[in-house]
Amino acid sequence: MNYETSILAVSIFAAFVLGVLGLSVWLGSRPQSAGGYFVAHGQVGWFVNGVAFAGDYLSAASFLGICGMIAFFGYDGFLYSIGYLAGWIVALFVIAEPVKRLGKYTLADALNSKFNSRGLKLVAAISTLVISLFYLVPQMVGAGALVKPLLGLPHWAGVVMVGGAVTGIVATAGMVSTTWVQFIKGTMLVVFCALLMFLILERGFSLPNTPIGQDEVQSYRKDASGVIVNGSPLSAENQLDTKLRAAHGVGFGSIAQLPDGVRATGPLGPIAFIETFSKSTVTTWKKGTDAAGATTFTPVERKGADLLLPGSSPTFKGVRDDRIASKLDFLSLMLALFLGTASLPHILIRYYTVKDAAAARKSTVVGIGVIGVFYIITLYLGLGAMTSGALDPTDSNMSAPLLARTFGNTLFAVISAVAFTTVLGTVSGLIMAGAGAVAHDLLCDVFKMELSDREQVRAGKLVAVALGLIAIVFGVLFEKMNVTFLVGWAFNVAASANLPALVMLLFWKRTTKQGIIAAMSIGLVGSLAWILVSADTLEKIYGFSAADAASRALVPFSQPAIVTVPLGFLTLIVVSIFTSTGITKPQTSPGIA
Repeated sequence: MNYETSILAVSIFAAFVLGVLGLSVWLGSRPQSAGGYFVAHGQVGWFVNGVAFAGDYLSAASFLGICGMIAFFGYDGFLYSIGYLAGWIVALFVIAEPVKRLGKYTLADALNSKFNSRGLKLVAAISTLVISLFYLVPQMVGAGALVKPLLGLPHWAGVVMVGGAVTGIVATAGMVSTTWVQFIKGTMLVVFCALLMFLILERGFSLPNTPIGQDEVQSYRKDASGVIVNGSPLSAENQLDTKLRAAHGVGFGSIAQLPDGVRATGPLGPIAFIETFSKSTVTTWKKGTDAAGATTFTPVERKGADLLLPGSSPTFKGVRDDRIASKLDFLSLMLALFLGTASLPHILIRYYTVKDAAAARKSTVVGIGVIGVFYIITLYLGLGAMTSGALDPTDSNMSAPLLARTFGNTLFAVISAVAFTTVLGTVSGLIMAGAGAVAHDLLCDVFKMELSDREQVRAGKLVAVALGLIAIVFGVLFEKMNVTFLVGWAFNVAASANLPALVMLLFWKRTTKQGIIAAMSIGLVGSLAWILVSADTLEKIYGFSAADAASRALVPFSQPAIVTVPLGFLTLIVVSIFTSTGITKPQTSPGIA
């Protein structure tokens, strides 16, 4: 696509990064205890924490990934929004207040509140690290995608820049700085995305100057030597969009036919926008390969009403597929999204940054409100991008920023900066969760190292740097994958490993430490093993063709939660029944430093 560096975008990007790093240095200059570094002394206000919840949760998957999936496949991408939001119901009514009452500041502390078990701490810390790394990968992929239009740099450069900036944030002021970054990010994300939605509604829909014909199936393609247009290789890939616009007055993604034979609708209201889209015909692009091995993009006209039904994308094809395995795959992903939210370590630790259970509940309600508004907005951003003529068919993650560019470089600069803050906020929360798991849980509790408050903080900062480096490496390796798809894996693992243990600890008195250890181990290993031998992984990670991946897969469908979550509950119940004689009385909480 035509990625041109915007000086304005670079300026906003640089100003924000320097501002955030300056804030971190200022906050980090104050003396810190372990409680201050890991949970901000539990003194964050409930409203600030609620918006920070949204800033932490609305990741690159929510902004870049969901908008991209809606832009490419329609309503299927919005199913992720529904699943992500529904998961907060579990957090509000099941997890929020009980978890806060445990009075700790890591997931392992919460699970170990009734026991004095090094084994339980070890398993919980490993689970936190694995889930955090799974969630870090798509954030870093999204970071790399942003620098192409923003700074004109390759993917790896963006990953390194974001990784370095976030590591600096976490390694200076810890949770205090992370909370304010997430608060600022959550506010900016909703405000500016709402502005972009308003502009989409004001523009409405219009037809391109010249329709793209079906005879141009092989006209626009890409291979290892670059882009080929009408048989003539171009010198650089970024000329593809220019050629399309010169020929048709439109790029990838456009309206082919509007209802009542009109060429433009003018401004539309929110309901009228959806109704008009459903009655229109949309030109989408299907990826394929020609006889020479070049990647091709074929124009396909589809009814808007069909795009507003589930089952258009490869991820949700099971909705329309009669095969039981395909339907189970879809249901399993929805279950993972619904149950995974309350199991994510970087979400759980936010409950320990407020002073009491009532504040935890209030902050959850605020978070749900902000997140819900944003997810409604993603539907309009995705459909607007689908019909904007600005899609990059090679990178779904760039749909929202490229949509913003159709309204001018100023908005493009702002939206790109907001997207960057999206990555910053989520990655910083994930690295904080991982740092706490290693420095507090493993070093102090499992390996019994005698660390002072200052030494715990120093260890946490070193771990943050290490996790940042690991995230950078994985962000480069997984460049081509949609970030929302990758996050689905993290939700599967989180729901399988953490949720059975957490729910049963809170609501079943006969739960034992052996039951928790067994359930977390089975859930973690089982979900990881299932994902690694699934058809999706064989195709998207190992490089097998779709047919070979389907035949070689060792499991009938790719999303494991529908099997591994019940297996975790069953394992915990069975093991706890056989080991229930060793339950100890709850210990008094030491509180937060």
